[in-house]
Amino acid sequence: MQPSTPPIIDVRDLTKQFGSLTAVDHVSFSVAPGEIFAFLGPNGAGKTTTIKMLTTLLRPTSGEIRINGHDPLHEQDAVRRSFGIVFQDPSLDDELTAWENLELHGVLYGVPKALRRKRMDELLTIVGLTDRKDDLVRVFSGGMRRRLEIARGLLHHPLILFLDEPTLGLDPQTRNHLWSYVTDLNAKEGITVFLTTHYMEEADRIAQRIAVIDHGKIIALDSSEALKQKTGTQTLEEAFLSLTGSAIRDEDAGAIDQLRMHSKLWRKR
Repeated sequence: MQPSTPPIIDVRDLTKQFGSLTAVDHVSFSVAPGEIFAFLGPNGAGKTTTIKMLTTLLRPTSGEIRINGHDPLHEQDAVRRSFGIVFQDPSLDDELTAWENLELHGVLYGVPKALRRKRMDELLTIVGLTDRKDDLVRVFSGGMRRRLEIARGLLHHPLILFLDEPTLGLDPQTRNHLWSYVTDLNAKEGITVFLTTHYMEEADRIAQRIAVIDHGKIIALDSSEALKQKTGTQTLEEAFLSLTGSAIRDEDAGAIDQLRMHSKLWRKR
């Protein structure tokens, strides 16, 4: 009997507290290599806090994380080389061209020049920006920026791509094309995709498994079809509302608590 492949993302009893607030509460899950995994939840459920811990931006209170076998607490460089990320908020340099943004990223990650240039050409072709590579990013549309951010996140050949609400504010046509790029890359390069989105139809269409987090706890983890069957609903959005309720939520409480804490520290300086 062949041994099973170890998960590329492995999370055990992950907890994050901000003072008396528990933003993430003993969360456990794993993601297989090459899987497209959706991490869904209402505002304030703990999604952003979890992603920050997975990507070395936030230190857990307790629990264990392994990203490609590495510990984000003690092997940050190895973990960061294992993933690319497209943030919810824009993170490109508007005063640089598309080519220069990619070049800077490749240099920072130590990608050798010949390999870097070849990869840049390949990725610009994949995301349909070859003819705009010498244009300043400040003249790009929202969709073009997202496509460039995906190219940048893939430049150093990561094994995992984190997508934190990458289609927020994009029109349906651009959203559809963006997910086509991502699923093609997943199929051709075997890259693992970890995504968050508030567009349920996106997760329904491309994710192989879906975790639903609410009040810091994972309350469901299965395929879209299985979640619909378990909740007796016809769509993933209906299943999501059945699991989490229909009340309007505030923004990520953990992030807000952090901002308040930093604000207090700043005022004391």
